[in-house]
Amino acid sequence: MTSANRKHQHLNWGGCFNARDLGGLPTINGEYTRSRSLVRTDSLDSLTEAGCIALYDYGIRTVIDLRNDDERQIELQKFNQYGDLTVLHLPHDGLDNIEFWSAFEAGPQWGGTPLYYQPHLEKMPERSSRVIAAIANAPPGGVLFHCVSGRDRTGLIAILILNLLGVLVEHIVSDYEASDERLRVRYEKLGKRDPSLFTKQYLADRGTTAGDIIIRLLGTFDAAGQLRDGGLTDANLDALRRRLLTNNPEV
Repeated sequence: MTSANRKHQHLNWGGCFNARDLGGLPTINGEYTRSRSLVRTDSLDSLTEAGCIALYDYGIRTVIDLRNDDERQIELQKFNQYGDLTVLHLPHDGLDNIEFWSAFEAGPQWGGTPLYYQPHLEKMPERSSRVIAAIANAPPGGVLFHCVSGRDRTGLIAILILNLLGVLVEHIVSDYEASDERLRVRYEKLGKRDPSLFTKQYLADRGTTAGDIIIRLLGTFDAAGQLRDGGLTDANLDALRRRLLTNNPEV
């Protein structure tokens, strides 16, 4: 399977709607992201027994939960049968920073658009840095990270990691936008209105798109520098690259 065919390697795990492997993406240095090493998903709370087996058989050995305490409606006891699977809870939002979140709670800037990404990185870089360090230093095996829908918090972490690895910007944007199609099905199953319909119009009214915001973020903002300010070390970056990069697009 070629890199182009694997650009959006969606994973059909029962109970998950927005799951995909971040492998097979080309970098500016001629390398590729390694398949079965890093997976992004929506919440695993509804993962079926078959989905759990598929996740484990895929090689996932570390799960990183980015949600807040009150969003974790179901603990992951379903994974207790797998003694070598580690579950880490690393809340990403930082809701105790009331001053920061008060500026975003009243509108769609948070929850459907990447408008809050740069301010979040500037105010709370340690939140993203510790997640990326945890991925870099996880035990052997694949790593999965998720929030609720797998688009906002998960989207930011994916953007940062792919950027640190040198993945081409168009592939980073395309990966972010791939969630739209997958989440449409999720909201239909839940009987809820897809919020992306509103947020896309919100951005269009302001003459921009989610892709434009991400391109601007990566082109004008020193994300790597902010992550270092948040505690990410050169050793973490080296470990991340060793773990997630390969010269073989088929791996």
